[in-house]
Amino acid sequence: MAVRQELWGPETSKAVENFPVSGERVPAPVVHWLGRIKAAAARVNAELGLLDPDVAERIARAGDEVATGEHDDQFPIDVFQTGSGSSSNRNANEVIASLAGDDVHPNDHVNMGQSSNDVFPSAVHLAAVDSAESELLPALERLAGSLQRKADEFADLVKAGRTHMMDAVPVTLGQELAGYAAQIALGRDRMRDALGRASEIPLGGTATGTGLNTHPEFAERVREKLGRGEAPRDRFEAQANREGLVELHAALKGIAVSLTKIANDLVLMGSGPRTGLMEIRLPELQKGSSIMPGKVNPVIPEVVLQVAAQVIGNDVAVTVAGSQGAFELNVRVPVIARNVFESIRILAAACHMLAERCVEGIEANEEVLRRHAESTPAIATALNPHIGYDRATEIVKEAAASDRTIREVAIEKGVDEETLDKVLDLRAMAHGTRPKA
Repeated sequence: MAVRQELWGPETSKAVENFPVSGERVPAPVVHWLGRIKAAAARVNAELGLLDPDVAERIARAGDEVATGEHDDQFPIDVFQTGSGSSSNRNANEVIASLAGDDVHPNDHVNMGQSSNDVFPSAVHLAAVDSAESELLPALERLAGSLQRKADEFADLVKAGRTHMMDAVPVTLGQELAGYAAQIALGRDRMRDALGRASEIPLGGTATGTGLNTHPEFAERVREKLGRGEAPRDRFEAQANREGLVELHAALKGIAVSLTKIANDLVLMGSGPRTGLMEIRLPELQKGSSIMPGKVNPVIPEVVLQVAAQVIGNDVAVTVAGSQGAFELNVRVPVIARNVFESIRILAAACHMLAERCVEGIEANEEVLRRHAESTPAIATALNPHIGYDRATEIVKEAAASDRTIREVAIEKGVDEETLDKVLDLRAMAHGTRPKA
C-alpha cells in the first residue's frame, strides 16, 4: 500500500522499528473500530464537559474518517506487536491527533478516559462481532440454503448408506444433503450464541479495570453512541480475559469441522469416473492434470478442506493466546485478533465458493445410486423381523461369497417372493419404515 505523508508520530515509528516480524498489519476492521471508539469517546467527553467541544468535534471527524478506511495506510505496525495492542492504540491516537489539528494531543485529548488495555480489546471484540455478522453469517445462510435445496431435489433418490466406510442400510441422497444443511445451520446458531458474549467489552476499565481517570458514565455513553457493545458481567473479568473471543473462535472451528466432513463426503461420492463411487457429478471447473488427458479433480472441496485445516490450526493459536492472561490483563490480544479475522474471512469465502461453484451444480448419477442401493447386502436387515437375525446373516454371507443378490439367495433359502416384494422396498427402508409381510 502506497503511503502518503505520514500522519503518525514517534510512538508509531518506534513500533514499526521494534516489530519487523510478519509484514502483516493489524486487521483493518480493528483499525476501523478504533476510529469509531475514538470518535464516540471525544463526543461523550465533550458532553460530559471534559473536552472542549471544538476539539472534540475535530477529533470525532478524524475518527470517523479512520472508521471508514480513509487512512488505512497510516497504520503500518506489524500485527505481532506488544501484546496489549498498545502500539496500535497509540498509532490511532497519533493519526487522529494529526488530522484534528496541531492543538490536539494524542494522549490528553484523543485518548481521554481510555487506556490501550480497555480500548484495543474492545475494538477487537466489536470488529469481530461485526465481521462475523456481516460476512460469515450470510455465507453460512447461503451454503445451508444451497444444500437444503439440493436435498429437496434429491429427496427420493435412494442410495447405499455407509457406516465405518462399509455398506449399510439404504438412505436417500436427499437425506445426506439435508444432514449437511443442518450441520451448517447448527454451526451458524452456535456462532450466533457466542456473539452475544463476545459483545461484552471492557471499555471504561482503563488500565486495570478500576476505571481510573475516566468518568463513571463514559463507558455506557460511548456504547450508546456506537450502538454496539454490551456492559460486561464483571469489568475485571472483561479486562483480564479474552474468553469471549476464544469461544467465538471455537464456534468457527466447529464450522470448519463440519465443512471438513461435508467436503470429504462430496469428494468420495464424486470419485471416479470408473474406479470410484461416482454417485454424484461435481461441476467441472478446470483441467485436473497437466499429463493425464481428460482428468477432472474436485478442486472446490479441496480448497474448502485446506481452509478448514487453517481455521482449526488458528484455533490452537487462539486457545493458547487466550490462556495467557496474567492478573489484570491478557497480553496476547493482537495474535488472537489476527487469527479470528483470518478465520472469519476465509470461512466466508469458502462457504460462498462451495455453494456457488460446487453444491448448486451437483448432479445425481441415478443409475449408480440405484445399483448401489440394490446391491448392498445390508438390505437384508429388513428381513430380521421376519426370518430372524441369524438366518438373515446366512443369506448375507452367501450373497457376498457367491456375488449374487440378497433376493436371489433369500429365495434359495426358502423366503417367499411375496414377503421379499414387501420387505425389500428400498425407499421404505430409507425412510425407516418397517414393512409388514
